Amino acid sequence: MLAKVRSVALVGLDAHLIDVEVDIAGGLPQFSVVGLPDATVRESRDRVRSALKNTGFHFPAKKITVNLAPADIKKEGAGLDLAIAIGILLAEEVIGSERLTHRVLVGELSLDGQIKPISGALSISLACRRNYELLLPAHNAAEAAIIDEVAVYGLHTLPEAVGFLRGDLRLEPQLTDRESIFAARPLHDEDYGDVRGQEQAKRALEIAAAGGHNVLMVGPPGSGKTMLAKRLPTILPLMNPDEAIETTRVHSVAVQLPTDQPVLTVRPFRPPHHSISGAGLIGGGTVPRPGEVSLAHNGVLFLDESPEFRRPVLDSLRQPLEEGTVTLTRVSGSLRYPARFMLIAAMNPCPCGYYGDRARECVCTPHQIRKYRAKLSGPLQDRIDIHIEVPPVPVRELHNDGPVPETSNCIRARVVEARQRQAGRYCQDRIYTNAQLKPRLLKRYCGLDARGQDLLEQSMVRLGLSARAHGRILRVARTIADLAASEKIEALHVAEAIQYRSLDRRVDF
Repeated sequence: MLAKVRSVALVGLDAHLIDVEVDIAGGLPQFSVVGLPDATVRESRDRVRSALKNTGFHFPAKKITVNLAPADIKKEGAGLDLAIAIGILLAEEVIGSERLTHRVLVGELSLDGQIKPISGALSISLACRRNYELLLPAHNAAEAAIIDEVAVYGLHTLPEAVGFLRGDLRLEPQLTDRESIFAARPLHDEDYGDVRGQEQAKRALEIAAAGGHNVLMVGPPGSGKTMLAKRLPTILPLMNPDEAIETTRVHSVAVQLPTDQPVLTVRPFRPPHHSISGAGLIGGGTVPRPGEVSLAHNGVLFLDESPEFRRPVLDSLRQPLEEGTVTLTRVSGSLRYPARFMLIAAMNPCPCGYYGDRARECVCTPHQIRKYRAKLSGPLQDRIDIHIEVPPVPVRELHNDGPVPETSNCIRARVVEARQRQAGRYCQDRIYTNAQLKPRLLKRYCGLDARGQDLLEQSMVRLGLSARAHGRILRVARTIADLAASEKIEALHVAEAIQYRSLDRRVDF
């Protein structure tokens, strides 16, 4: 007898509905799976056989053929186990076909019939919206129920699934209160109120957060670069529901979603180690998976000791920084993952770390310093808007009796106001921040008066700034003007923006 059950196959971030067709015919016992399955899907025959037998169901000793249609989509993972098992029971007339008309089944089976968690539940729920009810592991039910207009039922065991489909067992759909989840966002453990000194660096990071700019921090060891970077998410605007769902989808597919969080409500902060490979940073592998740049989507990617990363790995950041996406091409096809993040890179001024330090003497030769700084290529530096120097903090500023530092909440309020101004200004251009301004839009939105234009031209000549710094200065100046609630970019804003291009200046060792 022939039976059909609907399930889902994940391809990158997208879920595709597929038909699991099960045919049981006479002949020698055989169990074959066709339709472009990977090794994990082919192994489902052993899991399904044991799960059925160990939960008291009859497994037919006949020729069983399972077809996964359409056949041109690669099927990966163990999420098809439940649909195959139910398909066999449907073909054996244990379950009526009318109970499966508008239902999608996804789940991995253990040998004792337990339904184990899967990845990508949020993407699967999006594929079922408006048209199907979704039956999946109870562990993933809260995550899938974030999407409106889909009834989600969480299952624990194979007998429970059969009882529900036969009508012998009543289950209530999973309910997830989106409003309460976004209202009760977890608090940050870090706060800029803990950072004493470094007022210039905190000002630069406030500008970066307001305009979505990338930042390069240069300073000796122990000056507070890592401490400042870790607190950047605390001053960024809160993610709206659409951003949260998009970010959660990436983490769910990569099996990085915390078990106690059905949806991410806090912007991610990803600090990969400098020994990371290109596939780990950008994404890839035999089965292409999201890398750190995609896991940092809508958040912050922090590269501490950035010159210690291999140069090809650093240069691979150029595409995601420019386009906001990553395209992974393999023989089986191409996958695209989102990767719009803020890059925060930190480095020492020289290999020993003390070039320009008044307290310690630098032991590096000019050649070593040039070689060290050259690890950050020109095209990569071109995509970093703000360069700031982070000097050591004087001991007197570390005393508790000094001025109380400004908290993250105070800084965030100014950042949110600046972001709102940008959202209103660029609503017709499909961009959201000043950092995304294309060259053709600079003239429209970043026009300077005569005084500001003269200041910029003189600075570029006197400081030896490169031509590529011109557009970066204009974008940063536009953000500074937004923080000051100014519709026009004034010379004062241009002057402050110029000081954030320290690495473009000619340096004589």
